[in-house]
Amino acid sequence: MNIDGTLDEAYDRLHRTGPEFEGWLTNHGPMAVESMVRRGHSREVHRWLDRYIRRLDDLPRGTSPITADGWRTALGDPRRLGDWLAFFEREVTEQPWRAVLETWWPRLLPGIAAGATHGVIRTGHAVHALLDRQDGPRLTEFGQALGYWAARWQQIPFAIPSGTADPASAIAGVPRVPDQNAGINHRLDQLTGLTGWPTALAALRPPTDAGQARDLLAELTTAAAVHYLPNAHGSAVMLVHAATAPMAVLRTLPALPSTQWVMSLHAAWAAGAAVTAAYTPATPTPRHSLPTAPESADEVFALAVRHQDEHVIKLADTCLEVYQRTGRPDVLAAVIRATELIDEL
Repeated sequence: MNIDGTLDEAYDRLHRTGPEFEGWLTNHGPMAVESMVRRGHSREVHRWLDRYIRRLDDLPRGTSPITADGWRTALGDPRRLGDWLAFFEREVTEQPWRAVLETWWPRLLPGIAAGATHGVIRTGHAVHALLDRQDGPRLTEFGQALGYWAARWQQIPFAIPSGTADPASAIAGVPRVPDQNAGINHRLDQLTGLTGWPTALAALRPPTDAGQARDLLAELTTAAAVHYLPNAHGSAVMLVHAATAPMAVLRTLPALPSTQWVMSLHAAWAAGAAVTAAYTPATPTPRHSLPTAPESADEVFALAVRHQDEHVIKLADTCLEVYQRTGRPDVLAAVIRATELIDEL
């Protein structure tokens, strides 16, 4: 348990800023600082935040309160971002946060693509922090994460897994969208008519119970992190989310009733597959051209913090968790690859 107060101090600074800036770019501050504190880098947090926070916009104000009966009409309306933030600020102060999560998780899951999957990712980090300790700044962060997700709620075509493929084979079978020359919304819009998309989603073997759903989700995060290494040149930044979105869902499972774990797997698989379809390049980088893993996993995260890019920090956090579970060196090399490619941007 982290008890030095750094994360709450960072949250207090960030909660004066909005979930988005410069149009609809995502504020990664809350996700990055939670990772840094949990990984033992509290001393670097405020210095990192001093640099990052200058980019951010002020917290948006609400215009028309969202009610418990009228929330459906506001779902997925980014013009109501301030209203959603105010709504969940009330929700998390008026009832236990786990009750809020249990109610809203199944409502938000169908829109898991929200904010290029950052809605669910920020929520996953917030839940991780609350499972460590519950206090005011962490509850506020949880509410802001849910509010952001609700405002940007965005559906993608789903298909229930019913095949025999393991996660690595299922990811390898995801077809690419034909036009990869524009932003993520343009790419995700192509999924509806993409030949082979429903078949690819259905190819994953289905879980028989909640425990298998959790295990499959863990395997999906591993497969996505391994997939990143030779394919990151498709988009070193955006392809990160094929791994970090499923990881966010995996980290949320302990706070959810087990009856919601299978639906969580289905949504996480669809989200990861969608990012994979949108950003996987036509040809992977040959293995001999890729970096090798360093000997120390801790040094990989330290490198990510020194690099300072928020996407590298998030990827490193996910890859270290995968490495601790599997011992796969490729996931550490994936972080090194991310630093190389993002340096070239």
